Amino acid sequence: MNTPELGWFKSSYSSAQGDDCVEVAVTEQSVHVRDSKDVTRRPFTMDLNGWAQFVTSLGSN
Repeated sequence: MNTPELGWFKSSYSSAQGDDCVEVAVTEQSVHVRDSKDVTRRPFTMDLNGWAQFVTSLGSN
């Protein structure tokens, strides 16, 4: 599922070639995550609370 209407962005740590990246798109209700190598696959989607918990858990390790 390609979702071109979303504003996808990559990490500033991504390579200049743009390969092997995770892309993220944020809406008012959700966060979408996809693999830049295959943008035709359906993105992983979670609500904003779930995303906040995920990001917080990364900082606690």
